[in-house]
Amino acid sequence: MAMSQAGNQMRFMEDHERQAIVDKMLATKAPDKSLWVFGYGSLMWNPAIHFTARTTGQIFGHHRRFCLWSTLGRGSPKNPGLMLALDRGGSCHGVAYEVAPTAAPTELDILFRRELMTSAYRPIWTRVHLHDGQVHRAITFVIDPDHDRYTHHLEEHTTVKLIAESKGTLGRCSDYLYDTLTALDNEGLSDKRLSKLADLVRCHQKQNGID
Repeated sequence: MAMSQAGNQMRFMEDHERQAIVDKMLATKAPDKSLWVFGYGSLMWNPAIHFTARTTGQIFGHHRRFCLWSTLGRGSPKNPGLMLALDRGGSCHGVAYEVAPTAAPTELDILFRRELMTSAYRPIWTRVHLHDGQVHRAITFVIDPDHDRYTHHLEEHTTVKLIAESKGTLGRCSDYLYDTLTALDNEGLSDKRLSKLADLVRCHQKQNGID
């Protein structure tokens, strides 16, 4: 897909479609059990949901990657940016939230309204291994590889340029990257791939006079 076409065919999800997904996820959760949510991007520092516990953990089978075109929040149609999603393979450290059983329907609705503006993200159940040794089923958001907002595999220099130069209604794409790394650092977590990317983005911005 050409960058000029990235995400431009974006269709916003309708309420009834989103509610059907909420209902499906809740139907596979024991009603008397807490709901767990795993965050790996902005959910780490801005969860937007009420939770009863917050801790760190790791999931396996997916890794954090800038693989989602953004033509609104962190980019524009003319200068698309990139957002994080979970892509297949590897593992990912992040933050896990526990939501009370009675609050699960309301909080999941809030969460899905935020994350499922389009169908680019797919909510799935995964197993989060908490750093205290517990393991829980948790909801997280992975990329839909068939969606037109999926970048597939961009060259590193292209990814760096897009993140360094794009901005949208939510701010600069590079700030989203830096905020994610700060959130990880605050939790005592690391992501070597993301740290290397941030170094390259800062270098690009310095060389091109981008504040």
